[in-house]
Amino acid sequence: MNRHETSLAATLGNTILRDVTLRDGLQLTGKVLPTERKVDTVRELLRLGVPAIELGSMARPDLVPTMANTLEVVQALTPGELEKCWIWVATPGHVAKAAAAGARNFQYCLSASDSHNKANIGRTTEESLAALPEAVAYAKAVGGQIQLCIATSFTCPFEGMVPEERVLAIANDPRAEGTTDIVLCDTLGQAVPAQVSGLIARVREESPARRIVYHGHDTWGLGVANTLAAIQAGAAMVDGALGGLGGCPFAPGASGNTSSEDILFATRPGWLTTEIFGELVVLSEKLLAELGEPNRSKAAQGARSNAAAFDWVLQSDSTTPTPCTSGDN
Repeated sequence: MNRHETSLAATLGNTILRDVTLRDGLQLTGKVLPTERKVDTVRELLRLGVPAIELGSMARPDLVPTMANTLEVVQALTPGELEKCWIWVATPGHVAKAAAAGARNFQYCLSASDSHNKANIGRTTEESLAALPEAVAYAKAVGGQIQLCIATSFTCPFEGMVPEERVLAIANDPRAEGTTDIVLCDTLGQAVPAQVSGLIARVREESPARRIVYHGHDTWGLGVANTLAAIQAGAAMVDGALGGLGGCPFAPGASGNTSSEDILFATRPGWLTTEIFGELVVLSEKLLAELGEPNRSKAAQGARSNAAAFDWVLQSDSTTPTPCTSGDN
């Protein structure tokens, strides 16, 4: 392995995966998971080593019923567990309510396009930006951190292509001061790797220094490719969902998230062994079966193949992972 390959492997392996199964993953499912089941899933993911989790959303339960018990999940977790968990918010009131329940990591979401922001949040992008300083103040008051999340950073289901300058204007808006991270979302999964790397490079170079997070979907089959492009361009955290579950209910044409299993198989973080990968596959299979949802993960399918000589493959008739060797490169 040459110096460039070693550097790239280190970059990929040091990237933080945030699993968003319990928020973005559940938004389009027809079944509400009980609070206890969600809490168990959070704890199982943390036990296996997943470094960050999005546990739910403050979206209106009449619009997104699967998020109705989010605060109950927050209240059931310990402060130590909540340090690794994020919650989706869209208003200062959301932050205040989530903070009162114990949440400390907030993802404040707005859309680059007004049309999607109105459909998703019920207000213009400008109105969301105007409320952001109050949301930041609530987060800081409890010693928390808050991300600026820009949905439809690449394309909008109602307006089409979103100009990079629009995203940069939001990234540089002084009202975003105090946000610790910036999340760039390919909400519809229509971006290609060159677009992803190009926008992330510009945000990194032309806006205030913050951790860059990439949130992608696999609608057009480029979820993993776009995620790798994002990491190479400077994203330090990337989002994925077990089995490629999910999508936005207010974005016609959106498909599932990029699969957490696929991202992990591609990046091979230091904490991931083949045994842990197998346990994640089993966890994903059980959850998707419970929800009645298909498993879109190519890596999970590969783990159930007949290529027994490959360390990442599970025994095809097993529901528990077989002890395997380390997954280091």
